[in-house]
Amino acid sequence: MSDSAEQDIMTTIRGLMDEEHALRSAPGGLEPQERGRMKEVEEALDQCWDLLRQRRARREFGQDPDEAEVRPVAEVENYRQ
Repeated sequence: MSDSAEQDIMTTIRGLMDEEHALRSAPGGLEPQERGRMKEVEEALDQCWDLLRQRRARREFGQDPDEAEVRPVAEVENYRQ
């Protein structure tokens, strides 16, 4: 189950990255609506990467990775990469 869940997360990450790339490639810059969507995409990416890291850390320390949960944007946005 865990491998399947992580594959799902990675599929979501790839889709969000593709959308982010398409938005950044827009000629002439982003419209206000597109800027809003870019912010949403960036936040969703941060949450997905955080969830993936949580799952991997839980597995590494013998805990159930399926107990990892998506954290609020405000929490993951304050992490330093």
